[in-house]
Amino acid sequence: MLDILISYQALLLGSAFILGLLIGSFLNVVIYRLPIMMEREYKRDFYSYFNQKPDPTEKKALEETFNLILPHSHCPNCDAEIKPWHNIPLVSYLLLGGKCGFCGTKISKRYPLVELVTGLLTAVVVWQLGFTWQALAGCVFTWALVALTGIDFDKQLLPDQITLPLLWTGLVINIWGAFVPLQDAVIGAVAGYLSLWAVYHIFKLVTGKEGMGAGDFKILAAIGAWFGWQMLPLVILLSAAVGAVAGLTWSVIAGRDKNLPIAFGPYLAGAGWIAMLWGEKIVGWYLAYSGLGS
Repeated sequence: MLDILISYQALLLGSAFILGLLIGSFLNVVIYRLPIMMEREYKRDFYSYFNQKPDPTEKKALEETFNLILPHSHCPNCDAEIKPWHNIPLVSYLLLGGKCGFCGTKISKRYPLVELVTGLLTAVVVWQLGFTWQALAGCVFTWALVALTGIDFDKQLLPDQITLPLLWTGLVINIWGAFVPLQDAVIGAVAGYLSLWAVYHIFKLVTGKEGMGAGDFKILAAIGAWFGWQMLPLVILLSAAVGAVAGLTWSVIAGRDKNLPIAFGPYLAGAGWIAMLWGEKIVGWYLAYSGLGS
C-alpha cells in the first residue's frame, strides 16, 4: 500500500512539474510580449486621441498583428521561425547547447530559468496542497506571480491585465471558502490596497518622491483577496525585509545607483507565495514563540 501511495505521489508531482515547464514556456511569451502589446496600444490611443500620424516604420509596427499567439516565436538575430522541436521546455535548450538551432546565437538563460522555476514551484504547490482544487487555484496564483515578477524585473511594471484578474479570482474562489471566508478576503483586498496606498502618499509627502507604483498596491490587494487580511502583516514584513537586503546587496556588489528604482513587486510576489503555503504555520510559530498565542 505504501509503495502505491509513493508511486502515486511521484507521478502526481512529476506531472505537476512537467505542466509547470509547459506553463513556464508560455509565461516567457507573456513576460516578453505583454509590455510590448501595452506600449503599442498606448501609442495607438495617443495618435488617435491627438489626431496625429506615426512615421512609416512605427505605423507598420502598430498595424501588424502582435499578441500572445502571433507572430510565432522566432530568433531575434536571424529571424528564423522556431520549430516545435526547438521549443520543448528546458529540453531543447539543453540539447541545442543554449544556442539558436539555425544561426548559433546564444539564447538568454532566463528562458530555461523561468521554465524550471515555474515547474518546481508548481510541483511544490501540489506537494503541499495535494490533489485538490485548492492546489489548482494555487498553481494559477503561482503562474500569475511568475509572470508579474518577470515583467516587473524587466520594466518596473505590474500590468492591470494580470493584477486585476488575479484580485477578482481570489474573491470569487473564496465565495466557496477556498482559502479563507469571503469576508476576510474582501477585507484583505481593501486593506492590502489601502496599506501601500497610504505608505506611498506618506512617503511622497515627506520626501517629494514616489516610492512605489500603483501596481504594488494591486498585487498586495490580490494577495489579501486570496488569503485574507490576516496574512498581510506577514507578507509586508517578508517582502520589505527581503527587498531591503536584496537592494543593499545589489548596490554594494553591482555598484547600482541608489537612486535607480528597484522593482518591489517580485518581493511581494515571493512573500505572497510563501504565505499561501506556510503562512499559517509561520504566524502560529511566531505567536507561540513570542507568547502572544497563549
